[in-house]
Amino acid sequence: MIATAINAAAILFGGSIGLIFKSKIPKRFLEIVMLALPFAVAVIGITGAIATEDLLGMILCLVFGSIMGEALRIESRLNGFGEKLKNRVAKNGDNSGFTDAFVTSSLLFCVGSLAIVGSLEAGISGNYSILLSKSLLDGITSISFAATMGYGVLFSALPLFIYQGAITLLAGLLSPIFGSDVIREMSAVGGVLIMALSVNMLDLREKKIPIGNMLPAILLPIAYQPLVKWLTSLI
Repeated sequence: MIATAINAAAILFGGSIGLIFKSKIPKRFLEIVMLALPFAVAVIGITGAIATEDLLGMILCLVFGSIMGEALRIESRLNGFGEKLKNRVAKNGDNSGFTDAFVTSSLLFCVGSLAIVGSLEAGISGNYSILLSKSLLDGITSISFAATMGYGVLFSALPLFIYQGAITLLAGLLSPIFGSDVIREMSAVGGVLIMALSVNMLDLREKKIPIGNMLPAILLPIAYQPLVKWLTSLI
């Protein structure tokens, strides 16, 4: 949990810097950075996705995980949570873009191989190096995000703390279940969602991809991989 707390603090610190110096950073610099970052995010996603050794399994997890998320309406609930936060903290009616900032940054910081593998490593072996590296990256990213999208970025530290903290605690309790294959495939699925997030960041589609509804797919390899091993042993 220590590394996750540091990660959340890095987002708050970086986001605060972005807000403080927002007016002093030329708009064209922020725009070019926000055009470049989605491509870096895409590379992170591709790197995680190509690590899969079970392409069929990854596709099945994405399909059924997305159906589960759609049924649970995770994306709308996440947006609704963002709206509630916006209404609580908005001042003088200046709340434009809060929800987009909160949802986009929350998904970016929470979804992906670094968040999953780092939290699992911290819970299973007490290795904090991955999450500490992620904290540095998130801190730098939050500066640009906050300067461009506003204070909603700071509130993404809350779901990150809950999400990564929960994985870390569960990993410590359920470590016998998590083999290297499960961790690898969870990271691969997360990589695909990170790629989808980069598309949203570039506004390439008129309607944004509901990545929130796809989040359950990340957890399905926990059940899928053991099931495949069991079925294989019967053949």
